[in-house]
Amino acid sequence: MRYLAHVDVTLRPGIADPEGATIAKALPALGFDSVHAVRVGKRFSVELDAKDLHAAESLAASLADRLLANTVIEEAVIHITEA
Repeated sequence: MRYLAHVDVTLRPGIADPEGATIAKALPALGFDSVHAVRVGKRFSVELDAKDLHAAESLAASLADRLLANTVIEEAVIHITEA
């Protein structure tokens, strides 16, 4: 069966995010006064074949841990749907 995995990779809490800080600093000049913090991340969309949802989750987690995220400073959140 074919699945679509969305893997959201973000910096772990406590890890400095200079890109997010720069964006947050610029927002008041654009009229967004109520935004106080921004964290930047990446989203990967991956189509994969697996025998069931559990196997798709396992494959996506392995892919995230081995390639998509630097697990020392980043964490990955995986969302799986049928394609």
